[in-house]
Amino acid sequence: MQERSSVAELAEQLRRELDRYSPGGKLPSSRALVERFRVSPVTVSRALAQLAAEGLVVTRPGAGAFRAQPRTAPAPTGDTSWQEVALSADGSPDSVPRSVDASGVLVSLAAPPPGVIEFNGGYLHPSLQPERAMAAALSRAGRRPGAWGRPPMEGLPELREWFARAIGGAVTAAEVLVTAGGQSALTTALRALAPPGAPVLVESPTYPGMLAIARAAGLRPVPVPVDADGVRPELLADAFRATGAPVFVCQPLFQNPTGAVLAPGRRAEVLRIARGAGAFVVEDDFVRRLVHEDAGPLPRPLAADDPDGVVVHVSSLTKATSPSFRVGALAARGPVLERLRAIQIVDTFFVPRPLQEAALELVGSPAWPRHLRAVSAELRARRETLTGALGVHLPELELAHVPSGGYHLWPRLPDGTDEAALTAAALRAGVAVTPGRPYFSAEPPAPHLRLSFAAVAGTGEITEGVRRLRTACQEVLG
Repeated sequence: MQERSSVAELAEQLRRELDRYSPGGKLPSSRALVERFRVSPVTVSRALAQLAAEGLVVTRPGAGAFRAQPRTAPAPTGDTSWQEVALSADGSPDSVPRSVDASGVLVSLAAPPPGVIEFNGGYLHPSLQPERAMAAALSRAGRRPGAWGRPPMEGLPELREWFARAIGGAVTAAEVLVTAGGQSALTTALRALAPPGAPVLVESPTYPGMLAIARAAGLRPVPVPVDADGVRPELLADAFRATGAPVFVCQPLFQNPTGAVLAPGRRAEVLRIARGAGAFVVEDDFVRRLVHEDAGPLPRPLAADDPDGVVVHVSSLTKATSPSFRVGALAARGPVLERLRAIQIVDTFFVPRPLQEAALELVGSPAWPRHLRAVSAELRARRETLTGALGVHLPELELAHVPSGGYHLWPRLPDGTDEAALTAAALRAGVAVTPGRPYFSAEPPAPHLRLSFAAVAGTGEITEGVRRLRTACQEVLG
């Protein structure tokens, strides 16, 4: 407890002295702070990390700590009173059997046989994961005073603050719940927002794991087509009118599987349509931290531009770290937040404190930005290798869109292709691919494959995987 007290006291002392420095001004070095206050380097590091989480200072690896620029004026408070109607008007739709088909999820979770190239993986290859940084963070977290005690039900305040700042806008730590990864957060959100038997609007195509969540909850997924600019607003409005759905689930950034980014002109329109329907938008911001090196500035999360509580935001650290580093967040405002909190507590109690402490240690360490930069460069190289190899060896696979973020491509197969036959032939040839069918909640308009370039060992394996896929295509397509 003494170390934690020292951290709090040093952080408070530094807060009081921040006015001595102009915005952007450099604070004394860590060594100078250690000598002046007679504390350990670890205490200085944690005190600065706490101020960084509060947005008061900015730390730059190798350069030091600087006073942050002043925050802009808070956005005007929105009106969330409409949610009282939206959350109560359950209606009485026909019941839907809660059948669960996990096959679409297992495709990206199951390890292929030895020697098979993994174009179906949903997570970073071990060589891309920050294993040493995670191990060091977990070790430091385990030694924190109280690290093995019960955490606050909503999550550690510092971690909630970090997620709130990552979302941006007027989102505050009080509007964030720490979750056991993105899948758990999506499950909580759908249970909170839609009663069994209700329709739920989904992008088409979309993430099979979300379709499985919806069906397991007895919901009826209703597809809304997407194009290169994301969901089509006119079709979204039609779907709300036709179904009376209480929620729309979307991935506005590097959508899975198309890679589409919701166009700037459509962002406000989607929120306006949902608000007019008295419905929620679940924003699955699953891959923001896997942007490629050549991408331009990213659009803010929808939640950052939503004062009225239309958006329930889901984000996670898992995709950028490891499948076992299951720490995510739900963010919402208004009465719905209490419902989300209650469901999460009933389902899981809380996310283990050591894992939350480790997440704080990781994202506050100099290794975190280095890791994100390294992954960003590597994903760009892998994407370029895969697109180049497909263009040379499999030109019959139509690649309508090449995303600048995420970890996969979505090529269209020639009309009439038997996806199951091609998937089986590819496995015989030594490469595992994901068929497109599980990504559609209704009949697909065309056959597709999803090809992941994150789970392979490197660019050489990508080139060899395309060669093996060409062998399978020659067998099935002729």
